[in-house]
Amino acid sequence: MRQGYASLLIMAKVVNLMAKRRTQRVVFQPAAYQGMQRGINQIVEAIRPTLGPCPRLVAIDRVLSGKMPELLDDGGVIARRIIQLPNRDEDMGAMFIRHLLWRLHERVGDGTATAAVLFQSVYNQGVRYVVSGGNAIQLRRYLEEGMQLILSELSSMAVTLEGKEKLAQLAESICYDPPLAKTLGEIFDIIGEHGHLEFRSGRTQELEREYVEGTYWDGGILSREMITDHAKLRAAMTNASVLISDLDLKDPRELLPVLEMAKRAGVRALLIVANKLTDMVTALLLSASREPQAFQLLAAQTPGKTSTEQAAAMEDLAILTGGRSLVKAAGDTLRQVKLEDLGQVRRAWADRNYLGIVGGKGDPRALRTHIRNLRAAFARATEADVRQRLQKRIGKLMGGTAVLWVGAATELQIETRKGLAQRTANALRGAVREGVVPGGGVALLACRPALQQMLAQSTEGDERAAYVILMKAMEEPIRTIIANAGYDASEIMAEVKLAGPGHGFDVKSAQVVDMAQAGIFDAAAVQKAAVHGTIAGAALALTLDVLVHHKERQESLEP
Repeated sequence: MRQGYASLLIMAKVVNLMAKRRTQRVVFQPAAYQGMQRGINQIVEAIRPTLGPCPRLVAIDRVLSGKMPELLDDGGVIARRIIQLPNRDEDMGAMFIRHLLWRLHERVGDGTATAAVLFQSVYNQGVRYVVSGGNAIQLRRYLEEGMQLILSELSSMAVTLEGKEKLAQLAESICYDPPLAKTLGEIFDIIGEHGHLEFRSGRTQELEREYVEGTYWDGGILSREMITDHAKLRAAMTNASVLISDLDLKDPRELLPVLEMAKRAGVRALLIVANKLTDMVTALLLSASREPQAFQLLAAQTPGKTSTEQAAAMEDLAILTGGRSLVKAAGDTLRQVKLEDLGQVRRAWADRNYLGIVGGKGDPRALRTHIRNLRAAFARATEADVRQRLQKRIGKLMGGTAVLWVGAATELQIETRKGLAQRTANALRGAVREGVVPGGGVALLACRPALQQMLAQSTEGDERAAYVILMKAMEEPIRTIIANAGYDASEIMAEVKLAGPGHGFDVKSAQVVDMAQAGIFDAAAVQKAAVHGTIAGAALALTLDVLVHHKERQESLEP
């Protein structure tokens, strides 16, 4: 009897657990909205204090105990550091907005705090409307139509920003680091939108910049014995021919005909780009260049860590120099090399880490076409790493190259400042490319009249609700900036509206000013990316009706 009773208890508990697990695995409305909303709000409220030029910091505990927590004011990084929320329904909402903010961070580098408060406003208002009887699908459609109107308004406001002083003003509104902003303003005034900018850890507490003539890649000299300038640990040559390949040069007999052909043609300097050299090939090159005034040889590694990166670098090198690349995967060998396959450069150099050329003598029309194709690919690309690779290639081909040495008192401060510099640089690229709009949330506020006009013309309930939601959301960034600076948002907003279009609140001077005249700008590309990502994302989230959880907690079946 006792065993039978125990079996009945176990069976009853199994039935109860299966029923409980079914309700945990599939979550319907209104619990789905409630869970998503709580998770979204937790992420946004963690990021909200960082919006504006007077941010409050967010402390993130480190995985290793005993270390000082990270002190952050970057919305994208804060969201990235939040891995999971305890409640599974809330975690779905949190991870939804976390992914959206990190993608925005990777794409444009800034605007994540603005995006967070916009998303929260649109989503929370939308939830209230839908649960009161609104149509989520129709609301999503009208929200996306309103988003297009806002993007059009932002594009019409954008103006070109030129000169290092203006660029520095924009940089300071992003990084709040005047020395860094001034340096970045100068750099982008010189290298332009697509110029290649490299960040390195400084050796002092100061910022240092270096402008590099020509183009350089990762891929150092293949033999230290070829170094001619022992003070700088590098070798250089002028009026050189270039053999471009990703071959592994193993047999000196294969290379010897190429060297003889070059000598017969009167080549005085030859740069060989290859993946690897054997000791025997190295010995041949050193022997053949014993008299550098008559014939100089230099071997450098093919740039790139992967086959894709190497193929891209060789293509760019070939177009810059007018040569032809020999590709191992295509079956190319040194036996196929002809004199016209060699590229030509005014100067070439290599050190332990880099290969550089100055004054490539390729066809200018082919180079312009190649750059145009890369720019078109950059405009189409959506993945952050793909855009970054294309950005570097375009910058190298256009010849604008700079190195910024970022200094600070400690290693932690250096890394933090480097991250800030990279984020600011990404926003500056967007500003140079697409222009700037009035900053401090004023550009979004200026979109309200167009939304108001559409609201007055609309008769459909869901359409009217969408425009009302967007009008209120456009105020949220400027209200948050004012509140984060310690002022009463309602009181200041009354002054801003009374001052007229283009005016906003300069929290540093505590005055309502014309933002453009005060030099307070936002990158148009950043604002448009924030608007597009958040409104489209929030509209999509409003159509989520059911949450399904796959992983379940293990529970004991013991009676």
